[in-house]
Amino acid sequence: MTSAAGPGTWEYEGYDPAQERLREALCTLGNGCFATRGALPECAADEVHYPGTYVAGCYNRLVSHVAGRQVENEDLVNLPNWLPLRFRLAGDPWLTPEAATVLDHRQVLHLDAGLLERRTRYRVGGGRALTVRQWRIVHLGDPHLAALRTEFTAEDGPLELEVEAALDGGVTNAGVPRYRELDGRHLTQVHTGTAVPGTVWLHCRTRTSDIGIGLAGRVTTDGGVTVHTRHEPLRALQHLSLSLTPGRPVTVDKTAALHTSHDPAIGDPLRAATDRVLAAPHFDDLVATHRAAWDRLWRRSAPDVAGEPGRILRLHLFHVLQTLSPHTADLDVGVPARGLHGEAYRGHVFWDELFVLPYLNLHLPEVSRALLRYRHRRLGPACAAARAVGRRGAMYPWQSGSDGREETQRLHLNPRSGRWLPDHSHLQRHVGSAVAYNVWQYCEATGDTEFLHTQGAEMLVQIARFWADSATWDAHLGRHRIRGVVGPDEYHDAYPDAERPGLDDNTYTNVTAAWVLTRTLDALDALPEPRRRELTERNGIDGGELQRWEEVSRTLHVPFHDGLVSQFEGYADLKELDWADYRARYGDIRRLDRILEAEDDTVNRYKASKQADVLMLGYLFSPTELQGLFHRLGHRLDEETWQRCVDHYLARTSHGSTLSGLVHGWVLARARRAEAWTFVQEALRGDIADLQGGTTGEGIHLGAMAGTLDLVQRGLPGLETRDGALRFDPVPLPELSSYGFRLRYRGHWGVGVRLEHGRLEIAVPPSDRPPIDVRLPGCAVRVPPGEKCSLALPE
Repeated sequence: MTSAAGPGTWEYEGYDPAQERLREALCTLGNGCFATRGALPECAADEVHYPGTYVAGCYNRLVSHVAGRQVENEDLVNLPNWLPLRFRLAGDPWLTPEAATVLDHRQVLHLDAGLLERRTRYRVGGGRALTVRQWRIVHLGDPHLAALRTEFTAEDGPLELEVEAALDGGVTNAGVPRYRELDGRHLTQVHTGTAVPGTVWLHCRTRTSDIGIGLAGRVTTDGGVTVHTRHEPLRALQHLSLSLTPGRPVTVDKTAALHTSHDPAIGDPLRAATDRVLAAPHFDDLVATHRAAWDRLWRRSAPDVAGEPGRILRLHLFHVLQTLSPHTADLDVGVPARGLHGEAYRGHVFWDELFVLPYLNLHLPEVSRALLRYRHRRLGPACAAARAVGRRGAMYPWQSGSDGREETQRLHLNPRSGRWLPDHSHLQRHVGSAVAYNVWQYCEATGDTEFLHTQGAEMLVQIARFWADSATWDAHLGRHRIRGVVGPDEYHDAYPDAERPGLDDNTYTNVTAAWVLTRTLDALDALPEPRRRELTERNGIDGGELQRWEEVSRTLHVPFHDGLVSQFEGYADLKELDWADYRARYGDIRRLDRILEAEDDTVNRYKASKQADVLMLGYLFSPTELQGLFHRLGHRLDEETWQRCVDHYLARTSHGSTLSGLVHGWVLARARRAEAWTFVQEALRGDIADLQGGTTGEGIHLGAMAGTLDLVQRGLPGLETRDGALRFDPVPLPELSSYGFRLRYRGHWGVGVRLEHGRLEIAVPPSDRPPIDVRLPGCAVRVPPGEKCSLALPE
């Protein structure tokens, strides 16, 4: 269980094998370049423990034979393990929680310092006890260093202790049980050696992507003990013999350096790793510079929220920053849906940047820009994918990895039935709209017209072109239609008994496509004439194509039924599900799709959603902007109709995704405030309580964690960065009505925002930047640098 803790710590008391995978994920340490799970250093990978180290963007592709088919997958690679350090009484078995008696055990994740502390007391021979204390960092200042300090203390008598430290190249990708029929052996050509006394190295390559990996380790002790080195196939080993006197701790420090051939400004990853570990400072000095780097990062990005919600938000931000730190700005990587915390989803990039970038835009815009450049570098493959299905423009993949091709698996395993099933989730074409949305939001928040006029405009144009070319005219409806897609719901991927997958006129897809077309036309209008001419000439855009974009943006079909917005055309014909019966029979029905498939049924027959689909529109757009979008499409979406839509879909959603509680909490804060807090709490607790039933141990849900931060930053304050102004339309919840945060907005660093007691306070630090326009309903002010402004919130 989690013990009581301060806002800067996350603690676990007692040893619980059933909770170990979850704790390992939530105690992961990282710096944006690489991360290591919070596994105990003396434990190897087994059914309880799973140590893992992952480098951002380090993928490898393998072919497996599954269900009579060849299946090709690209995975984020579990790299050689720098962590192992085990110990035993001389001649006895190695001590682990499974092999020895644990008298007490405690783990503390110090969020403010980015440090994992562990204390375990083992019962050892003759009724004596051995206390093991450890402190671990993955350095935030130097993104290639990690360090582990271990302090051994004998109780009740002297002990002779053997200690073995290792660099282990025998690891595989085996952290997700349902993937174990797939080939997980990604490393090859493993070699080890000794650099200087006390320092060993390991070098290997990934099997098909041919990424070189260099790992070096240094072991020192305060007891003047000689470190002996030996080498086994796949492992470099260092041995120490310690004589422990009761009550007198002996310390062993292990420092590791990790480089890959993808790193800039190096020649050879092995040479870079050995040089770095040899030059690395003492553990105490490393911790000091590491803490200082975290302190700077917290000051830039942490919200000020009191109580338990604030503590959880700090944990969420910790894991977001460990995955996407300032170091990420120098890398060619996207937003991995499960962080650098495990192997679920094979480390792929989905649409989770839609939930992550809005927070980063206002704190680490250089990181947002780098993540958008990841998408721009893959614009060519996205255009090739569109051509392959007979479309112009760019069709971004639902899942991507190293090179921008579609990485979505064609088969997935239902653990409940044991069957491998076709996977049609690659038909979620709306990922392109997410890329466009992030381009626009980033540019609005930062004022980065250089990016908007160059790479941003190029992506917008090609995504808009894809949507316009995907739309077909239906003379009977007098509307354009987009057919054969899957929406954010994900449960519905085909019509009942249909031979082909895909649905027609998914409302979320069509409305966001209309938004992309409209914003792209706006962006083209705003371009300097020379750049506009350059862009249109280069892409062969003429007046006729722009006229089509305008027409499609106003005529895309939005289906309705019973006065409600339909999730897709034909939704009204689906059956109602007996929700009470399924809850009574199964209890947890979050993964209703797996339950129905195991019953030889399909969720495609029912009005049942995994997560928000239509209601996602209320997450992306303010009420005013959403009403404007529907008006442009020829429909009236008044508050009453939206409320009815919220009621309808909320009653028919199983919340089989961690994003579901987040989106529903966001939407309900404006639609049905009394119920919003229940969903906000679910979003906050999604990973720490592992509400999806064992999934967090395979990697945290990065989008949901970042989304809870953005709920406080944009959702509840109603904050929009639009038309050169900070716009607020707050909806304070009784449970979360007083909080503050700092923003980096259009060159202003550390703009203070505080909502409390019915007032909004804006404080702009001194600078040479122009004043900030702040707008509330019925109120507009300009706040110059160096001044504060306090405004009464509308009732």
